[in-house]
Amino acid sequence: MAIWQWALLLLAVVWALQSLGVWLQMRHYSDVFQGITNRFKDGFVGAGNSKGRLYKGTIALIVVTPDLVVQRLMVMTGRSVFTKFKRHEEFEGTSLDQLRSNPAVMGEGEPGVTEAVRRAVEQVDRARSAPGRQPEPTGLSAASA
Repeated sequence: MAIWQWALLLLAVVWALQSLGVWLQMRHYSDVFQGITNRFKDGFVGAGNSKGRLYKGTIALIVVTPDLVVQRLMVMTGRSVFTKFKRHEEFEGTSLDQLRSNPAVMGEGEPGVTEAVRRAVEQVDRARSAPGRQPEPTGLSAASA
């Protein structure tokens, strides 16, 4: 085989490995997102991303109750297709307004994390403002009506 044939074969192998890695990462994202939506039936889910050329790419998932309390916050940051979501328990139980007013608290030193969290919060706000998408707040008692 000539050198250009070996190079073409190597290119095909690398492309196939990259395709496999992307498929595995998309399957992981789908599994995590489906798990979140199955576990948390009420409230809103927001997903935000930040693409980086010189820094790492980031995806953030936020689950909030109808009362706008953060139930789950997960962030996936990295350059590799083997990157997994990491749960940030320190933000669970805080209000969405606290996260909205200072999204940089999530990604101090990492601008991609701040941008992804900001976009996820914006998506929650859009979902809340959509007509017919307002669930009942869970903190209200039925006796007060």
